[in-house]
Amino acid sequence: MKSLRSLVFGAFLVFVCTSTAGKRPNFVWLLSEDNSIHYSSLYGNDLAKMPNIEKLAEKGLVFENAFSCSPVCSVARSTLATGIYAPRGGFQYHRKSKPVNLPAGLKMWHWYLKEAGYYTSNNSKTDYNVVTTKETFPWNESSRKASWRNRPEGAPFYHMQSFGTSHESSLHFSQQVMDSEELMTPMNKVQLADYHPDTPTFRHTYARYHDKIRTVDQQIGAVVKQLETDGLLEDTFIFYFGDHGGVLPRGKGYAYESGLHVPLVIRIPENFRHLVTSKPGSRVKGFVDFVDFGPTVMHLAGLEIPKQLDGSPFLGADISPKQLNARNTSFGHADRFDEKYDLVRTLREGRYHYVRNYQGFYPDGLQNNYRYRMLAYEEWRTLWKAGKLNAAQSQFFERRPAEQLFDVQTDPHEVRNLAGDPKHAKVLARLRKKLSAKLKNLNDLSFYPESEMVRKSLGDGIGYGEKHSTEIAKLIDISDLALLPFGKAKGNLKKAINSKNPWERYWGLTTASAIGVGAKAIAGDAKKRLKDSNLMVRWRAAEFLGLVGAVDPRPVMNEVLAQSDSVDEALLVLNSVVMFNDFEPRYPAVKKDINVKATGGEVYRRLEYLGVIEPKPKRKRAPRKKRAPAKK
Repeated sequence: MKSLRSLVFGAFLVFVCTSTAGKRPNFVWLLSEDNSIHYSSLYGNDLAKMPNIEKLAEKGLVFENAFSCSPVCSVARSTLATGIYAPRGGFQYHRKSKPVNLPAGLKMWHWYLKEAGYYTSNNSKTDYNVVTTKETFPWNESSRKASWRNRPEGAPFYHMQSFGTSHESSLHFSQQVMDSEELMTPMNKVQLADYHPDTPTFRHTYARYHDKIRTVDQQIGAVVKQLETDGLLEDTFIFYFGDHGGVLPRGKGYAYESGLHVPLVIRIPENFRHLVTSKPGSRVKGFVDFVDFGPTVMHLAGLEIPKQLDGSPFLGADISPKQLNARNTSFGHADRFDEKYDLVRTLREGRYHYVRNYQGFYPDGLQNNYRYRMLAYEEWRTLWKAGKLNAAQSQFFERRPAEQLFDVQTDPHEVRNLAGDPKHAKVLARLRKKLSAKLKNLNDLSFYPESEMVRKSLGDGIGYGEKHSTEIAKLIDISDLALLPFGKAKGNLKKAINSKNPWERYWGLTTASAIGVGAKAIAGDAKKRLKDSNLMVRWRAAEFLGLVGAVDPRPVMNEVLAQSDSVDEALLVLNSVVMFNDFEPRYPAVKKDINVKATGGEVYRRLEYLGVIEPKPKRKRAPRKKRAPAKK
């Protein structure tokens, strides 16, 4: 169907081009790093004035429901570049342990633009988790000097530019800076999220971020001015959006609205107004995901969309406003973020956001060294330890339920879980069923531990998932036993823990941990797995038994760390070590007992935090040279 629609549209475009002097539309993507809709005047925040982006909106569309799929850079950008859901492709971890290959013959979608004669330029962040080669690299130019101005004369272009001014690192200021700097945004007027404590540190952090967003708006205005100066503005579709949510605590890295819901404004050029049926200046309620962005550009450019892509176009002469606004679902996911592991899948449908926590025994506030460079993060944890937070503010440091349901219309900050409310039972059941079916359809590779995925599937993640679809579906079913009363789940849990398949044993134990103390009755079965031939199963058994207070998990976890040759396995186990150390006082980490065989990568961050090794000295960054103006 996609192919037929693309061919029909291609024929239509040939006809239309006769009346536009044979021109093809240009495309410019302007990305602000790490910001959700909560920091824009177009989405109700009057403190965040963005006049240049508001001007784009006057001649374009404001999308009220655009989502990044993943709440972190490399995964979100890999999704944008491929048009493929990361858990299906095997590039869902930030950052990659090793890059994954796309299936043979499939390339990043903008490679097809390049092949069709478009000049493709990127200024300059890539951050891909997929393999690129000289032959498959999608950019004619990717550098801090890249510009459409470097293209052959008359060539259509696709240009992508990222603005790091609003990146998370902009909030890694010191106490000294906080005490001395003056901000444009008044601290007393910022609106704090319900889950944040009201302190001078948080208010300063909010105000500083608002200032950064204003600067981004000015930078975007300068690029738009270049297009106008070059006489290209009315030939160019301009997409402005955030590369994912963020960046205040519980934003970036977390699969809530704050991490996934991004601003999106698309300016429609006058010379290609006929390619869009929605009225400029209007707001779109339909849902769009990052997997849809590439197919939309290809569709507007009149190119056939590869069948392997997960997304579908949301703009085109053949897509009516009614069809666009009828789109009402979005899929989200969160996995490892640096050294911190998680496994969350979400489905947003209309006003409801369903969140499935497969490892809810790891609190959201689990240590992540980069996160906790922010004073607000550190203060938040300090206040929690001192018992000075209310219930909503404390959730970040507590065990999460297996499933959550939020009404984002009445609870925009997602602090009131409706999953146990009988009034919402039908909504919960519907979204639970839809999400489970979605994961099975994707062949979600996160149902294997990352270490197994790295060993087996990097040659072709999609192909590996298709080959093992039956097994993956079985593992998803085992994980969903956590949603049943324990009495109904007990028999199948025991069966899984005693299965001949190591990944069924793995998920039987992980699901028992998700249930918690209520599953202590199967501790006897779990104890048999403490000597399992599979080190990952052995670790999961110790983790479960430690969580329910049946066994001290540390000897077995230390044994696995000492035996495993895999950095990925070591990182998985160290996630548990830190969880027990920080949230289970019975089992603090003992430095002298931790002997990790496989070191490297993110493992060092965990060992530094635990005090096993001395922190590496921070590298002094050389000052950036001023950019030379792009040539005209």
